[in-house]
Amino acid sequence: MSNLLLSFYGDDFTGSTDAMESLARAGLRTVLFTAPPTREQISHYPGLRAFGVAGTTRSMPPGEMERALRPALEAIKGSGAPILHYKVCSTFDSSPTVGSIGRAIEIGAEVFSASVVPVVVGAPSIGRYCVFGNLFARAGSESEPHRLDRHPSMSRHPTTPMDEADLRLHLGRQTSRTIGLIDVLKLETGDPGTLADVGAQGVLIDLLHEHHLPRVGALIDRASFIVGSSSVESALAAHWKRETITFAPVSDAGPILAVCGSCSPVTAAQVEWAVSHGFVDVSLSHLTAARDAIVALHSGRSVALHSRRSECPHDIGAALGRITRDVLAATKTRRLLVAGGDTSGAVAHALGIESLEMIGELTRGAPLCRATAPGSPADGIEVTFKGGQIGPVDFFGRVRTGASHG
Repeated sequence: MSNLLLSFYGDDFTGSTDAMESLARAGLRTVLFTAPPTREQISHYPGLRAFGVAGTTRSMPPGEMERALRPALEAIKGSGAPILHYKVCSTFDSSPTVGSIGRAIEIGAEVFSASVVPVVVGAPSIGRYCVFGNLFARAGSESEPHRLDRHPSMSRHPTTPMDEADLRLHLGRQTSRTIGLIDVLKLETGDPGTLADVGAQGVLIDLLHEHHLPRVGALIDRASFIVGSSSVESALAAHWKRETITFAPVSDAGPILAVCGSCSPVTAAQVEWAVSHGFVDVSLSHLTAARDAIVALHSGRSVALHSRRSECPHDIGAALGRITRDVLAATKTRRLLVAGGDTSGAVAHALGIESLEMIGELTRGAPLCRATAPGSPADGIEVTFKGGQIGPVDFFGRVRTGASHG
C-alpha cells in the first residue's frame, strides 16, 4: 500500500466513476469500491496507485453525513495514501440541508488536521468553468455555458436548486469557515502564490482552461484533504506529468439494458434518441416493466427502462435496482448503463457491486467499467454509470455498440 498516491471519497456514484476515469486515463491503476476497502481487498489489485469509495452523502442531511462520512474518512486515512479527495459533482450540487459540501469540508479538515482546504470545481473537459469564483456549466455537450444560477437544469434542480453561482457565497451558507479565492488572473501569471497566502480556511481555485491544470496541481499537491470535481485528479496528474493512455476501443456487446432515474433534460433527450434508434421503451410505471425488459432483451433488442418523465419519486432508485437485478438474473445481458447519480448508487447497492475498474472510454465523465459483485448476476458485467448532465444525445448508442455506432 506504500505505492498509493491518492484516495478519494465520492459523494455520489457517478461522480466517483468520473474521478476513477481521470486517474485511469493518466495510467494510474485505480479501483473504485462501494465501501472502505480492507488491506486484503486492496492486496487483490497489484500495482494499485489510487482507490476510491463511492458514497451517497450528496443526498444526506448534515447529521446523516456526519455519521456516514467521518468513519469512512477515518478508515480511508488508514490506507496511507497521502491525499484524500472528497469528490463532488462539477455542478456543486449541495445546500445547507442536503449534501452540504461545507459540512464535508469541516469533517475532512478535522479528520486530516488540515488548516487550509483547497476547493477545485471547474472541469473544462466536460464543460464546467470556474471564473472569479463563479461556476458556469454547459447544459449538454453542444450548449453554451450557463451561469449556474441561470442554468436550465441546475437552477431548477428538484433537491438542490442553485440560486447562487458565486461558490464562495454558496459555501458561506454551509460552513462558518472562511472561503478565499485564487482567481484565473493569478493562474495566468504562472505564479499564483500558495494556499496559505490567501489567508482563508478554504481556498477556491478558479479553473477555465486545460492549460491551468498543472498550475492547479502544483497548488494542491501538498494538501492532505481536498474538495472538488474530478479536475482534482486531472490537475494532480498534469502536475505529476503523467501521460494520457489510450484504452482499446469499446466493441459491440449485444443488446444492453439502460436504466434511467435521472430527471435531467439531457438524459431525457438521450432516452428519446435511444427509443427512436431501436431501444424498447419500458416505463417503470408499468406493472410488467421487468417482464417487458426481459422479453425485449431475449429477442435481441436493447432496452431503455426509465421513470415516468413527469415524475421523480424519491424511491425510484430502489425500484429500478430491484428490476435491474431481476432482469440481469433472467438474461445474458453483459453491458449495463445507469443514468442518474442517486439512481446509480441505489442500483449498485441492489446488484451487490463490491468494486469497479475502468476498461474503456465512452464519453468524459462516464467510463465503461468491469464490476466485481460476488454472488450477484452483475459479477463481471460491463457497466457505465453516468450523471444526468453527462454525454451527447447519442450516448446510449455509444454504450450499445461503441463510439462508432449506427
